[in-house]
Amino acid sequence: MDSDSTKNVKLALQSKVSREDAEKAVETLIKWAGDDPEREGLKETPKRVINAFEEFFSGYKESAEKYLSKTFEDVQGYKDMVMLKDIPFNSHCEHHMVPIIGVAHIAYIPVKKVVGISKLARTVEIFARRLQTQETMTQQISNAIQNSMKPRGVAVYIKAVHQCMTTRGVGKPNVSTITNSFLGAFNSDINLQKRFLNFIMN
Repeated sequence: MDSDSTKNVKLALQSKVSREDAEKAVETLIKWAGDDPEREGLKETPKRVINAFEEFFSGYKESAEKYLSKTFEDVQGYKDMVMLKDIPFNSHCEHHMVPIIGVAHIAYIPVKKVVGISKLARTVEIFARRLQTQETMTQQISNAIQNSMKPRGVAVYIKAVHQCMTTRGVGKPNVSTITNSFLGAFNSDINLQKRFLNFIMN
């Protein structure tokens, strides 16, 4: 299922749940945790949580392909790597709904057309603002760029800290997870991969 199809399914499911129902669900969780949702400090919490969730998961309402379709062809024959480095993001683990905090690096090799660099950062943001695994997010970003722009190749490298591991469970702080995706020329050309990784490290 492509990203737009996934988004449409999510929006259809979301439309069946009212904001009032969502706030009541938060109230239930507060009670389950052992506190009183009617006490002064918690009265507005359900509303605040849903406001936060609207921001955290706003990626379901957006299409990366839509942003990436706005390209420019007047590049004077430029055919080398285009790279956007150190893109910070915040996402949420789909298993525990706790934060994933990291940085993404993206590169592609254009064929006749390029995309505005802000659109690459927006692509990371769209997929980050959904319930995610890092592996899935990495592949979604690279596939969206490849499918929308048809470049010679795409590279995505993500390094992130998962609070489902650092603040709960095994409780191991300062552990990072690294994922990458190489498509097209980046997959077949080891020297190109090395150039990309060297740009990240320097």
